[in-house]
Amino acid sequence: MTRHSKNCTASSVYSYHEKKKDAKASGYGSLNMRYGKDGVKDFDCCSLSLHPCRDPVVTPDGYLFDKESILEYIITKKNEVSRKMKEYEKQCKKERNELAELGEAEQRSQVEKFLNTEAAVASPSQAAQGEKSKVEKITGPSVSNMVAGRDKKLPSFWVPSLTPGNKETKLKKPDKTVYCPISGKQLKAKDLIPVKFTLADASSSSSLEGQRDRYKCPVTGDVLRNNIPCAVLKPTGDVVTMECVKLIQKDMIHPLTGVPLKESDIIELQKGGTGFAAANDHLTGIKARPVLQA
Repeated sequence: MTRHSKNCTASSVYSYHEKKKDAKASGYGSLNMRYGKDGVKDFDCCSLSLHPCRDPVVTPDGYLFDKESILEYIITKKNEVSRKMKEYEKQCKKERNELAELGEAEQRSQVEKFLNTEAAVASPSQAAQGEKSKVEKITGPSVSNMVAGRDKKLPSFWVPSLTPGNKETKLKKPDKTVYCPISGKQLKAKDLIPVKFTLADASSSSSLEGQRDRYKCPVTGDVLRNNIPCAVLKPTGDVVTMECVKLIQKDMIHPLTGVPLKESDIIELQKGGTGFAAANDHLTGIKARPVLQA
């Protein structure tokens, strides 16, 4: 096959490069775009409000939250569980009442059947009618759907509760456990650990919102950023770099207080996510658009 010239427009070949170029210009095909640094949540921001934490706390898994936001989330979830539990208990009570009514109706029908049988054997039909009226006085009217002309009535197609085949949705017993909104693991208020950041410049503590370099490691003095792995020392809540953690792990002694540490006292702080459903793992946004057919 001969090589195409630059001005050749009669070719039946539609290359991948041409397809991508046309899709970008015409708005067809999936659009991929990588998030920039402005679209990534800072490591010291709350995972719920996405703002710098005023009173930071961290979960045992290393996810940072503002104390006010996470406590409000826990209270909201508990109130929701309480509401669902009341609805579930109401449904259970209704089912118990229905079972009790069915049991009483079955007992009445058995008594009625027994008395009718005895009356038919011992006396003529009039006596049987008299016994039936006595039974109705004692046990009440029959609940059968085949007496008193009830078998001629059709269910209503206009009333939702009487529509044929209408079934009530049964509620499942709600789970009382509150889960972390980021990790999906069980979350308790008592497990939240207070965090203490060391200011990079103590004189500018009033305007942390607009600063990029807000905090530093209290041991090494390195400025903390998203690209620097950090960890929280559980006994005091100080945030240090992972390079400092490597030095701490040699002696397992707190560098600021001298208190012995355990491996569980070092909590790696999770990096700032994108603020979207996929955080840390996928930093690319994909938008599906109509496909351009060749």
